[in-house]
Amino acid sequence: MKIRKISLPSVFFMALLSMPMIFSQEKGPDVKKETVLDRRIHLEQELITEIPAVDRLCGKIDLIRRGWVRVGDTSLYCEEEGPMPMVLLHGGPGATHHYFHPYFSRAGKFSRVITYDQRGTGISDYVKGEGYSLPQAAADLDNLRLALGIKKWVVLGHSYGGLLAQYYATKYPEYLAGLVLVGSSLGEDVPLMPTRQYDFISKEENEKMKEIRMKIGELMKEKKIAPEKMMEILVFNNHINGDWKRQNYYRPSMDDLARMALYEWKHASDYRADMGGSIGLVDLEGAFKSCPIPTMIMEGKWDLTWNTDKPGILQNNHPGSQLIMFENSSHNPFQDEPEKFFRALQDFIWSLPDISTEQIKQWKNDLEEWKKQQEMNPSYILRTAGWGSASMAKLAGQYSPGWLTKVNYDELLKLGKALYEVKRYREALTVFKKLGAGAKAENDKISTCSAMIWQAHMLDLIGERKQAVAIYREVAAMNFNVPMRDDQLGLVFEPSGYAAERIKKPFTRLENKRRD
Repeated sequence: MKIRKISLPSVFFMALLSMPMIFSQEKGPDVKKETVLDRRIHLEQELITEIPAVDRLCGKIDLIRRGWVRVGDTSLYCEEEGPMPMVLLHGGPGATHHYFHPYFSRAGKFSRVITYDQRGTGISDYVKGEGYSLPQAAADLDNLRLALGIKKWVVLGHSYGGLLAQYYATKYPEYLAGLVLVGSSLGEDVPLMPTRQYDFISKEENEKMKEIRMKIGELMKEKKIAPEKMMEILVFNNHINGDWKRQNYYRPSMDDLARMALYEWKHASDYRADMGGSIGLVDLEGAFKSCPIPTMIMEGKWDLTWNTDKPGILQNNHPGSQLIMFENSSHNPFQDEPEKFFRALQDFIWSLPDISTEQIKQWKNDLEEWKKQQEMNPSYILRTAGWGSASMAKLAGQYSPGWLTKVNYDELLKLGKALYEVKRYREALTVFKKLGAGAKAENDKISTCSAMIWQAHMLDLIGERKQAVAIYREVAAMNFNVPMRDDQLGLVFEPSGYAAERIKKPFTRLENKRRD
C-alpha cells in the first residue's frame, strides 16, 4: 500500500501516551542495532495517514488452539501453545496480547502458553459488565482458567499486567503454581523517583510530536480521519518520530511500528478511565509478606517507564522472590535479551515446588488480617472514598489531625475538600497548607497552584479577605495557565487567570455536583 503523507506546521509537543510497546529490530549481517542510548534523532517531514498494511502475527504461529472462549457474560479471544499451563497478562491498561508474538513461542517448548485479550481490549468482547475494573479482570482470568480446564497455572504479568497478576494472586492463590512479574507495575502506594520516559527524547522530536497532534486534530475537525483511526495514526507517527525511545531499547522497524499501531493498542473508549479509577483503589504493600507462591521478578536496566529504585521496591514487597536484571533491555526483556530471558523462565518453571494446602490457607488468613489493617490506614480510606456529598461528609467524619503525618501530599486535596464539604473551613485551610508545602517540595506546580487557590478560598469563607487576596496575587503573578478543572464544583479554569478574577471578587461557596 502506498504511504500517504501530509505536510505539517511546526509547534512544541510532549508525548502523553504511556503503553507497553513491543517491537523487533530489523537485522542484517553487518548492521549494528540502534539503541535508545545512541540518542539519534529521526524525523519524518510529513504526517503518514495510511499505515502500512502488515499481517497479524497470530496466524503465523503453530498453535494448539485459537478462538473465543465464553467467560461468564463475555467472550475473550484466547490462544494456546505448548505443554504446561502459563497465562500471559498483557499491559496497558489498554494494550493487547499481540505484542507477546512471536517471542513467547520459545516458551511453547517448556510450557503451555496461553495468551488472551482482556475484556474490553483487542478482539475480545467489549462487554462492560459491572464496569472495567481489577476485580472484574481477575474474575475473568479465573473464569478463563475454569473454561480451559486448568487446575493450576503459572501467571506471568507484564507492565500493568503485572499489577493484575499480583491482584489475582491475592484473590485466587490456590490456583497459582508460580508468579512471574516482567517490567511490572508496583501496585503499591509508595514514593518513587521520577519516570525516565522522556530522558532520551530530544527537543526536536518533542516539537515534531506536537505538530503531529495539531495536524491530526485539524484533520478530525475536517472529518478527514475517522475517530477510530485517530489513535492508530497518532501512535504510528509519534513513534516513527522518536516516541519509541520511551519504552524500547532497540529502535523498531517500520513494520513493527505498523503492527503496534494497528493491533497492539486497542480498547473500548471508556476502558482506560474506568481501569484507572479501579487501579487507584488498590495498594498491595505488605500483601505478599508470607506468600508461599514462588515468584520471579524480571526487570530491564533501561526500563525508562520507572527509575532505578523501582525493581528493589517491587522485590521488597515480595520477600523470597528472585530478581533478574537485564543489562541491555528496556521495558521488554523478552524481546531485547530473549536467550537469557527464556532460559531463566524455563529454569523457574521446571523447578517449581509443590505448594501445600496449609501454606495457602495460612497466607489467606494473613491476607485477611492485612486487609483489616489496611482498611484502618488513612491513605486507604482516602483512596477508596467517593467524591459525592455523602462520601465526602463521611470522610470528614473519619478525619483526625494525626492523618496529616500519615498520608502523601497528593492525597490531601481530597481530604481538604471533604472538610470544605461540611464547612470546617479552618481545618480545611490547615490541610491545604500542608498540601502546598508538599507540592512545593516536589516542584509540582499544578498541585502548588491548586493548594494555594484552595487556601485563598478558605480564607475568603472565614472572612480573612486580605490574606486571601495576597495568595490570589501570588498565583496570578506565577503566570501559570495550564487548564484545570474541578468537577465537584463545576469549575474549568486557568490558575493565574482565575486568581486574578478572585482578586476583584471573593470566592463564595459552591456546592458539590458529584453524585455518590
